[in-house]
Amino acid sequence: MHQTGPKSWLRRRVESSLLRGFHRAYETVQVDPARFLFQLRAAYGLPITDFRGVNSLPVESLDTIARDIIRSGMKVAAAEGAGFGLGGALTLLPDLGILSAITLRTIQKLSLVYGFEYRTDNETAELWIAAASAAGVDISRELLEKEVVSRFVPRVIQRIAARASAEVVEKWAGRVIPLTSSLIGAGLNYYFVRAWGRRAQTHFRQRHLAMRRSIESKSIAMVPAPAGLPSYPS
Repeated sequence: MHQTGPKSWLRRRVESSLLRGFHRAYETVQVDPARFLFQLRAAYGLPITDFRGVNSLPVESLDTIARDIIRSGMKVAAAEGAGFGLGGALTLLPDLGILSAITLRTIQKLSLVYGFEYRTDNETAELWIAAASAAGVDISRELLEKEVVSRFVPRVIQRIAARASAEVVEKWAGRVIPLTSSLIGAGLNYYFVRAWGRRAQTHFRQRHLAMRRSIESKSIAMVPAPAGLPSYPS
């Protein structure tokens, strides 16, 4: 019973920090799709002019790019965790704000790689459903249908922060020790982005495969019957 107070207080502080971090990232941290496409074409030699073109690329190629993006995010998060970790528990909350931005940017890039942009309100909502999936939070599609995005996204962020705060409080206990917490912070941030990145990749990959199947079905339905043969409605 003695630890219940401090734990609940810490979790509230962590949840509040994550909530502010994700809200700030939602409002200010956006991956520029045009610039990111240019970077992908230069780095991987992709023969596409927009993100709809990824449907013509092998899925294995997209998976390779996605894994590279996750690894890049992991390295950035580790470096950030090592720097903030020098301050021990005092720098835990600022660290979480930056980690939120790194994680969201990683998820945005994965979304683009699998062909999903976030230009419209509905696409933005889908991006946050993916972020929730990465956090281990199941968001009902009915919630999206009943809510406008301006209310939907903050509610999703609240659920993400609540779920992630439990994970943070449980695993970040080693951050209370200065200096040695630098190594611990680097490792925890590294594996945090890896876990969230992989779950987000799985989410986008499944959506991408479903989209490909839908495109293929429509293409088959539009193929005319050979001349001289009767055409039957499907």
